This record gives sequence, C-alpha cells and structure tokens, in this order.
Amino acid sequence: KHGRVAQLAFLGQIVTRAGYHLPGDIDMSGNSFASFPNGFAAIGGPDSIPGAGTGQILLFIGFLELGVMKDSANGAEPGDFVGDFRNGY
Repeated sequence: KHGRVAQLAFLGQIVTRAGYHLPGDIDMSGNSFASFPNGFAAIGGPDSIPGAGTGQILLFIGFLELGVMKDSANGAEPGDFVGDFRNGY
C-alpha cells in the first residue's frame, strides 16, 4: 500500500506543478486551492496552509492508515493480497 501512496503523491506533484488545482475554496475565508504554493512550500512557507489545516490532513491520513487500510482484507493473511500475481492468484 505504501508504494501506491508514493505513486499518488508523485502524480499529485506532477499535476499541481502543471497548473491544475481543485476548483473552489479550501476554507471559509475564500482562499482558493490555487492560492497556495506547490510542494513543501505548501506546508512550511510564508504562504503555506495554516497549521490547523495541516493537522486535519495528518489526522485524516492517520485514521485511514489505522482504521481503513488494513493489510489483511477479507480474511486473508497479512501481506497476502488476493488478485496480486506475485502471490499466485
């Protein structure tokens, strides 16, 4: 699962640096998604996302990691992903 997350993160970098951003506002004060910088500058820079927003993102990722993204799905052994050709399925 970590490889897939890394692939999505890389794709997110490529897409946002190409100039594509989500439509609409990121908060109630009217800041748009395009108004924040790309890459690490979005986390720790002069125009970065506020700390409370970064905290919400990290808490959501932690919830997904601990509660939703389990290694053993549908009764399979941990690390045995049904449908993965490396496991002989």
